[in-house]
Amino acid sequence: MTIFEGIQERAAKADAIGNSLKFNFGEEVIHIDGTGDQNVVTKEDKEADCTVKITEENFKALVSGDLNPMMAFMSGKIKIDGDMGVAMKLQSLLG
Repeated sequence: MTIFEGIQERAAKADAIGNSLKFNFGEEVIHIDGTGDQNVVTKEDKEADCTVKITEENFKALVSGDLNPMMAFMSGKIKIDGDMGVAMKLQSLLG
C-alpha cells in the first residue's frame, strides 16, 4: 500500500477535520480537504491551512509509532507551516 492509499483509507474512516492539510514529501504532495462532510484526499498541490513537510521515511516511522511526533518536530524531522492547531488534528486522522 502506498502512503497516499494509506492516508486515503484512514481519512475515510475519520471524522472530517474541519480544515485543509497538505503533506509535502518533496517530490510528492498529498492534500486533505476536511472542510466538508468528509475528508477528501488528493495529490493536488493547492493551498492548505497547514502544510506538514516530512520525508516519506519519517512519515512511515511516525505512522508505525517508531517516531515520536513531538521529538520529530523538535529535531526538525517535521516542519509545520500554517495553523499548528490543524497539525494537532493529525493524531485523530492517522491514529
